[in-house]
Amino acid sequence: MSVELVPRHLLFGNPDKTMGTVSPDGSRIAFLAPVDGVLNVWVGDASGANAAPVTDDRDRGIRSYFWAHDSRHLLYVQDQGGDENWRLYSVNLPTGTVTDLTPFDGVRAQPIALSQRRPTEMLVGLNRDDPAYHDVYHVDLESGRLDLVRSNPGFAGPSENAWIADEDLEIRAAVRPTSDGSGYELCVPEGEDWRVIQTFDYEDALTSSTLAVSGDGTRLYMLSSKGVNAGRLVRLDLATGAEEVIAEDPNYDVGDVVLHPKTRHPQIVGFVRDRLEHVVLDPDVAEDFAAVQAIGPGEVHIQSADDEDRRWVVSLVIDDGPARTYLFDRGDKSATLLFEDRPDLINYELAAMEPFSFQARDGLTIHGYLSFPPGVERDNLPTVLNVHGGPWLRDVWGFDPEPQWLANRGYLCVQVNFRGSTGYGKDFTNAGDREWGAKMHDDLIDAVDWVVGEGYANRDKVCIYGGSYGGYAALVGATFTPAVFSCAIDIVGPSNLKTLLESVPPYWVAMLEQFKRRVGNPATEEEFLWSRSPLSRAGDIQVPLLIAQGANDPRVKQAESEQIVAVLKEKGIDHTYMLFPDEGHGFAKPENRLKFYAAAEAFLAEHLGGRAEP
Repeated sequence: MSVELVPRHLLFGNPDKTMGTVSPDGSRIAFLAPVDGVLNVWVGDASGANAAPVTDDRDRGIRSYFWAHDSRHLLYVQDQGGDENWRLYSVNLPTGTVTDLTPFDGVRAQPIALSQRRPTEMLVGLNRDDPAYHDVYHVDLESGRLDLVRSNPGFAGPSENAWIADEDLEIRAAVRPTSDGSGYELCVPEGEDWRVIQTFDYEDALTSSTLAVSGDGTRLYMLSSKGVNAGRLVRLDLATGAEEVIAEDPNYDVGDVVLHPKTRHPQIVGFVRDRLEHVVLDPDVAEDFAAVQAIGPGEVHIQSADDEDRRWVVSLVIDDGPARTYLFDRGDKSATLLFEDRPDLINYELAAMEPFSFQARDGLTIHGYLSFPPGVERDNLPTVLNVHGGPWLRDVWGFDPEPQWLANRGYLCVQVNFRGSTGYGKDFTNAGDREWGAKMHDDLIDAVDWVVGEGYANRDKVCIYGGSYGGYAALVGATFTPAVFSCAIDIVGPSNLKTLLESVPPYWVAMLEQFKRRVGNPATEEEFLWSRSPLSRAGDIQVPLLIAQGANDPRVKQAESEQIVAVLKEKGIDHTYMLFPDEGHGFAKPENRLKFYAAAEAFLAEHLGGRAEP
């Protein structure tokens, strides 16, 4: 290849700056940036200048933060070693004091709501009394006082957080599983009791979700696929349950919604087709959004707005370079560049992320993305099938360090939104039910056949690679279809579906019933789950494996990797096992990411023949 090798640290190390937000009063900008190699929160003036760190994390780095509406407190969550028992911290910006607001071991904090009307308060969910259910607590940010507001009578939703609050921090609705656990009920409080206003059956469970209560507290904005294929944006009357459709597409779920910071009414909606495509709903922001689109190339992502909706922080995302983040002033339509997240990448020739589609063997249309090595002929290339996790997620267009890394090393990177992926409507998502290791895997094999048939890929040099569900798919590839692949890389992937489902975190109580319906029931279908488990065919592995696991993973326990590694050792099958003692479900610490990608790069170079950084 003629293009220069991109150093791994530019792709997988910390970004220079990322996740910019504007303070609620519009006077300051916050973002994440490294301090001595660890991501922390920085705050500067409205231009992003004169910034300084306001947190001092020395371990895992901060990956999620948000402003309180008083613009004096910043809040963030952090776990220990990847255990996902998040604690909620507050930073008092005038004093610099950092307070652990939820100092409880083994408890998972879930931020529920903040409010412009009560700017020094918030609601947080804590599973202190029952690890399966989160009660609602009121937090006074000035004093740090924590008070129980509502005990949980059995509410849990598909996104774990079951509670929906209004601008007065009053709980206005909640989500609980149906009696058989297959769907969800949307309930509103009536004194000490609850009244069901809508029920979302099993088929709509993954394509329906709540967003926000309107500013006047009378309506709920949400995504719903009831009665249609794709999740559409609707407005629900909290008194009657009556529904009004705001935006919809017959084939694609709503993937992005911008709400007014005060009234909460929807301003802009986005559908993730091959790329993110926006529709402006509020005429008052039409000129502003057009001005943002005119700043430069790339998809527009509105990251935050001040409380008066005058200043927006927006990012322009491209596939072959760093994202650029701007402060946009709606008053004079001016845009101030705040930062580029990985500016050194400008010096390298990167790959385009090209949408493609094909017909699966049963006629279903499958979409995905191809990233070709720049500067080489698109012919007979060594190929990496990069399988996304979830599986109830999807790959999207934009800058992604893994396809860039693989393409730069000389591989065709193939990303497939196989059946079961979200974003393409409930029919497509639900087509993956009970198809782990079956039709979902067939879609991946059909994608390999397609790129080989087009002449792009070398059939004798294909690796299957992925994390979480993608790691499971990699193990399925090595065990169920070993003749298709030259090697496999599994990151935190389950090897035995029965033991996976028997060991999920207790707060996944609602999701567990979905798993039983969509994957299999470990209590009644042990033989079926075993037939779909890579461990059942570990002796059939014919290709080398690289397996990486976080010791503290609460979702896919260490035992999922250990049990298949034990078989590989017993049978003398070529493998490398990397266990990270200070990680969970994936690698948060840059030194661990770089260690893994260095090993993966050497592994791919050995078995597929691509380039490797020394």
